[in-house]
Amino acid sequence: MQAVLVEPRLKVVRAVVVAGVTALVGLVAYGQVKTTVAAPPNLRSIHPAPPAEITFRGKTITLTGLENPLRRYPDSLPSYLAEGKRVYYQNCLPCHGDHLDGQGHFAPGFNPLPANFQDNGTIAQLTESFVFWRVAKGGPGLPREGTPWNSAMPVWEDFLTEREIWSVILFLYEQTGWTPRTWEKSVSGEK
Repeated sequence: MQAVLVEPRLKVVRAVVVAGVTALVGLVAYGQVKTTVAAPPNLRSIHPAPPAEITFRGKTITLTGLENPLRRYPDSLPSYLAEGKRVYYQNCLPCHGDHLDGQGHFAPGFNPLPANFQDNGTIAQLTESFVFWRVAKGGPGLPREGTPWNSAMPVWEDFLTEREIWSVILFLYEQTGWTPRTWEKSVSGEK
């Protein structure tokens, strides 16, 4: 190799080697920066739009315009809150924590972490019907724009009744001090 670099008679070979090395470096650099012909990545939404209706244990529930039905009975609110507290501490505490902050003792094992209900970016931004949908359907119920989310949230409709889910939602809002978002009324008063 030294002869190629030094000998005047190997000038042509030297030029070919330099051109070859330069071409190889250029080809490698191009391979690193060239654009690819591929579909754009899917964008993930933390709070994907819920469906207009869901099926809960064989019953169709229209989510659009739906308010928490337990709020219609203000005299029973203390018993619903007690039920929600019981359901939360029996089922939700291990992941979402004693302070509803997503810091339960199972939380470090999850990616993504469980929702922090104390954060103003979670239930404070949502209608109760959205929260019902997310609790009932869990991680597997997320639409395509909500993935790849890999949420470990179970499908709670397999374990809890409709009333228990609505009760725990009341408990979440009462304990965090957040007010659920409401549905806008149209000019005619319809939802």
